[in-house]
Amino acid sequence: MRSAGHSPARAITITFDETMEAHAAPIPAATAVTAAAATPSSPVDIAEFRPGLRYALQLPRNPGPGTPVVVAVHGISRNAADHFDAFAELARSQAAILVVPRFEPAEFADYQRLGRDGRGQRADLALMSLVDSLLASLGLPGGKLHLFGHSGGAQFVHRFVMAHPARVARYVVSAAGWYTFPDESRDFPYGLRHPPSGLDMSRQRLFLSVPGCAFVGMRDQRRGASLRQRGPVDAQQGTTRIERATRWTEAMNARARALELPPPLQLHRLPGTGHSFGGLVRRAALHERAWAFLLGPLQPERGCHCA
Repeated sequence: MRSAGHSPARAITITFDETMEAHAAPIPAATAVTAAAATPSSPVDIAEFRPGLRYALQLPRNPGPGTPVVVAVHGISRNAADHFDAFAELARSQAAILVVPRFEPAEFADYQRLGRDGRGQRADLALMSLVDSLLASLGLPGGKLHLFGHSGGAQFVHRFVMAHPARVARYVVSAAGWYTFPDESRDFPYGLRHPPSGLDMSRQRLFLSVPGCAFVGMRDQRRGASLRQRGPVDAQQGTTRIERATRWTEAMNARARALELPPPLQLHRLPGTGHSFGGLVRRAALHERAWAFLLGPLQPERGCHCA
């Protein structure tokens, strides 16, 4: 994540290290794109798109209308740098645009649930504004996104798909703590009833047509402080991330079948791995498995092509 060169623009090419960020002056999204586009496969420009939302950007040499846009969303530790490091080389090798947002807790405390009324800014709208601004700066039209999210980021991603299915080509969720089920009888975020103001989560045929993969480590069974443990979620979804991923994928696929759609999801349990994103990358090549699904071929009438 180091600079390949400097631009006369106010670009700042640093890591997400907190001590360094304190000295970084914000730059507009358009300036960040110009700076990153100045060199082939530029590593990363860190910029503040708006208060509370920063991002890392990886661009190919000549991005065009058909260039895929991959977005990787961090968990509650805000480890965006780890996500960029995991996916940057894959983006370079396949000439993809990689966008890694960082939702700061002061402004986006509820980003996993997209930003409910009175609980922070709407993270889904902020992400779409960021991506659209970046693409416009490159002279590219808006297109469908390829989304990855781990833990809290996985919560954001699957709810984003439910709310904005037309904006998503494929998605991967890894080790979400809990899920929104395709159930109109339960209130959001457990089900689809009464979502945040301005969200339409009723288009089940659309979001159940978006291919997705779910990953979870077979050792990811701890019930620590980061895992929601209230009675309703345990009763609905199970007591561990493994149980919850299993019940959610089964519920999504069952609802798709009821609507006479092919099941959109497969669940991949990764042996010998726990919850850590870094551990899943090192021990199970999670980043490569996710990337293969996001940009690789899909099996006919199956929601996933992840080994």
